[in-house]
This record gives sequence, C-alpha cells and structure tokens, in this order.
Amino acid sequence: MIETPNRGFEEPDVPASAIFDKCVRCGLCLPSCPTYLETMTETSSPRGRISLIKSVGEGGLDVLSPGFTHQVSECLDCRACEAVCPSGVHYGRLIEDARAQVQRAEAPTQSASTTFLRSFVLRGMFRHLGRMRVAATILRFAQRSGLEALANSIGLTKLFGLADAAELAPRISDRFFIPDDQRYETPNAKAVAFLHTGCVMHVAFAHVHEATARVLQRAGCTVVVPKGQGCCGAIAIHAGEPDFGRELAKRNIVAFERSGADVYAINAAGCGSALKEYGELLAAEPDWADRAKAFSSRVRDITELLDALEIDPPQHRIDATVTYQEPCHLAHAQRVTGAPRRLLAKIPGLRLIEMDESSVCCGSAGIYNLTQPEMAKRLQARKVACVRATGARIVATANPGCALQLEAGLRDGEPVAVKHVVELLDAAYSGATILSRPASAASSDG
Repeated sequence: MIETPNRGFEEPDVPASAIFDKCVRCGLCLPSCPTYLETMTETSSPRGRISLIKSVGEGGLDVLSPGFTHQVSECLDCRACEAVCPSGVHYGRLIEDARAQVQRAEAPTQSASTTFLRSFVLRGMFRHLGRMRVAATILRFAQRSGLEALANSIGLTKLFGLADAAELAPRISDRFFIPDDQRYETPNAKAVAFLHTGCVMHVAFAHVHEATARVLQRAGCTVVVPKGQGCCGAIAIHAGEPDFGRELAKRNIVAFERSGADVYAINAAGCGSALKEYGELLAAEPDWADRAKAFSSRVRDITELLDALEIDPPQHRIDATVTYQEPCHLAHAQRVTGAPRRLLAKIPGLRLIEMDESSVCCGSAGIYNLTQPEMAKRLQARKVACVRATGARIVATANPGCALQLEAGLRDGEPVAVKHVVELLDAAYSGATILSRPASAASSDG
C-alpha cells in the first residue's frame, strides 16, 4: 500500500548540465507541451527552453535576458514533457533551478514595494497560516456582504489591477478546517492516515477535507489531523525560493514523524507532487536526507490511496454524466491516472465520458493564472471547450487550482458543476444530492 512508485527522476546530486545534456532533441515532448500547442514556437517548448537554459549555463546568454526570463516564467512546470521523454530528462528540476537563478539575479534591483509584497505574501502568509486565515476571513466578509460584487461592478478591481485575481478568488468556506490534533477513530482500522490540510485548501476547500476524512474512514482508516503541519512548499519552490520551500518541508516532516501515522494522505495534486519530492529537495542536508526520503515514501494522493485500499462501491446513485480533468501534477509528476477513473467507475449511475486533451494543463499551475494571465486564459478556453464538448453536467478533478480555473471558465453558458473526485465518492456513500450542494457549504474546524 505504501511502496514508492518509480517516477524515473534523476538522482538529486546529478549536476544540471548532465540533465540538459540528456535531451536528444527528438521532439516527442512538443505535442504534450501546453504552451507549444498554443504558440507553435520552438522556444515555448521544453526542447527550446532546455537550449536556453544550457546557453545560460555555458555563459552564452545572460540570465536576465528578456527572452530567457520570459520563457522561464511562461513555462507551466506541468511536467507533461517528463511523462513522454524517452531519455528521462528531469525537466522540472531544470526549470525550477532556472527560476531560482533568475530570482537571485533580479532581487538586488527589485523595487522596495515588490520586495515587500513578495515577502509579505510568500513568506508572511505561507509561513504563518494564521495570517492567511485573517485574510480569508476578510475576503469571506467581502463575498458574503456584497462588497466584492460591488467592487467588481463599479470597476474598482480593474482600476487596481485586481480583476484577474477577483475572477479566480475561491469562495471562502463558512468555517475553516484547521489542523488541531483531531483524531477520527475507525474500529479495527487498517491504517492511520495523516490528512494534509495545506494552505488555501483549509480556508477555501474545507468541505473537501471533510469529505476526505469521511471517505478514508469508510475505507477503514483512522484519520489524524495534527498541529504543526503547513504549506507543502510548492509555491515557494515554483517561485524560485527553494530555501523557503525546504523550511516548510521540514515542518511537515516533523509533524508526520510525531503523528505516528502510517500514510500521509493528500487531496491536492500539486501539493502531493511536492511532498513526494522532499527526498530530492533535502538530499544535500545530511540531517534531513534520510528523514525526507522516508517521509516521501509514505505520501499518497487520496485517489491513489483509496484505490489501493480497494474501497467498497457506494450504494447510492449519482445519475449524471461526468468527465474527468487530469491535474498535471497527478498525471505527469506522480503518474497517477488510473486510480481516479477506477474510483469514479465504482459510483452507481455515474457515466464517465473522456474529454479530449484531458491531461493538457488548464492554465492554473499554482499562481500562473495571475503571473501569466494571457496564456492562462488561452489554456482555460481550450480546456473549457473540451469539457463542453462532452456534454457532461459535472467535471471531476483532484486539485484545487484546477477547480478554481475550471469554475471561472465555466461560469457562462450551460451550468457544469466542478467537483473533487472524493466529493463525488462521499456523496455516493451518504446519498447527498451533489448537484444541489451550495458552493459555500459549511465545513468543520475539527
């Protein structure tokens, strides 16, 4: 149940030059790259970006060259190229190292306001989740009171450059799912599962955490939600701040070790990918390398875990046509594709219809839809067209960023509900009417 899948990653101490030299320029990555599919431009492909990274590494191109910084930012880091590369190029490590290099080079010349904002949001809120809950409480008040709608209608969000952020802002949960050493006992439990609450998930997708805990109990697990855990570090790593990512990783490792749990369950695909790579992230630190590797070997996406536990089929029907959107970091980084579909197939009445380009990125990619809004919207429109072509009433996914991107893109036209796979399972077990559940459904503090 908790063996580590081999995803073909490089050994962490292999130099970056050895990674980009493995690229044989075969071009098999091109049809899988979302930005290449949109631009049909070589530099917007993994092969093209590897050439740019190599040029910077060899001194032929400056790290702050506009073309280089643009391509490093335009890449979604979706890892689709890794899944099809016959040479096993660990492209994700290359692009993350390149972003860190760009960030270091840009830092001395950044304005004081940019430096403050980056530090406040990234290090302030993601290190101290209590601050994130304060911000979420303010946003929830604006959403419930009508202030957000008023600001949008009179153009204030557009005036202050917040229109994209407002469009994509999650609807904050009525109550937060705060890790507070909760323990949900299951008689004769098969295992003890540590539930990762994360950062945005615990304030905006608390109902998904509740559903996850209930379904894990139905699968025969006792569920624990320990204090001390926090953000997985993916946002920091993708933003070019690996040292901060390591700090956050160590906190989660310690929380898991203290919990005594058998498995670390995660219901956010992007976070799961980062958690499974702690062994690589901390490989150069002697005091943490073995602990990180042991930790990562116990991390499981919720769909992967439930599938391995062979959970019993639900008894209640969901009579609806459903299509499945594959989160990039579940399909490409973790190589988990069959488990979500097998779980959906267990639900009586549910008709699963595959969409075209299910595994092509929807344009969310962490905060990509805020940093690269033009490309994100192009990919969102591409994905929405694929969803609507199926005629499905529900699109299932397994990542909060994908859910927000899809919901924003599907607001116009025939209604299509966006649900986490575990939400559908939970509804099928309980008999809840999934299509009528309000977006702001209440969630527990634990």
